[in-house]
Amino acid sequence: MALKSLCVLMAMSILLSVSPSFATPGQVHDTSRRLYDRVMEEFKHRDYEAALAGFRLFIELHGQSALAANAQYWIGECQYRMGQYKEALNSFYNVVSYYPLSPKLAASTLKIGQTYAKLGDHEKARMMFDRVVDQYPDSSEAELARRAIEAMASTHDPISQQAE
Repeated sequence: MALKSLCVLMAMSILLSVSPSFATPGQVHDTSRRLYDRVMEEFKHRDYEAALAGFRLFIELHGQSALAANAQYWIGECQYRMGQYKEALNSFYNVVSYYPLSPKLAASTLKIGQTYAKLGDHEKARMMFDRVVDQYPDSSEAELARRAIEAMASTHDPISQQAE
């Protein structure tokens, strides 16, 4: 299944590729949007390996597009869902480091915290959750970060553990 999807993605990228020297900006945008949407369909169908390959291809072909930060985020999300937490951590940090104006900053910072929690580093997880709450207080990610902080406090509270 993943191999078939990868072949389809590669064939699509070849067919959809338009040489930037001959393409108008609108054509390049349409091409990048079509590829991005196709790869998102793989993700939505939970074919994370194919989606991961597709988002990497997207960044290779359209690394300067407005969707590049989103593609980098989804690379991390694919890795996270496949249990590749160290790789996911690097991918989410790439969003924060290389795309400082991205609308995916709050989500990436939250995912960094969640990934640290999966890796058992609760101190760094808490630090990232606090950062989400401080920097993006009115976002849906801040609400999720607050819940994660509360859950961490209740599982690491020595008084509540003694009562169990």
